[in-house]
Amino acid sequence: MSGAQARLLGRWGEALVAEDLRGKGWEILASGWRCRFGEVDLIARRGGVLAFVEVKLRSGDFAAPREFVDARKQQKLRTTASFYLAEHPSELQPRFDVAEVYAPQGMETRRPKIRYVENAF
Repeated sequence: MSGAQARLLGRWGEALVAEDLRGKGWEILASGWRCRFGEVDLIARRGGVLAFVEVKLRSGDFAAPREFVDARKQQKLRTTASFYLAEHPSELQPRFDVAEVYAPQGMETRRPKIRYVENAF
């Protein structure tokens, strides 16, 4: 899979998760928010929570997607989130979530499954 195909697939997964979150009453504040420290796939709020969401899409089940959010990636997300909060001050309680999208046939998957892990790290 080329880099462009992987990015397209990743954006597709992020869009699925954003749609799922909206259906559960979340407001999506940003998608693919970038700064010099990194990128956060989705930033959403609901009630008193501001969620920084890492979306992981996998076609196989050799490991849970959340297992790919290792300590290095977690630190990068924390730093990026801190920069976002410096630019967008908020009274909301921040947390880090992981959305796992299982799509065995990629974008051709008829019913991708989403598993949402709150407070993943």
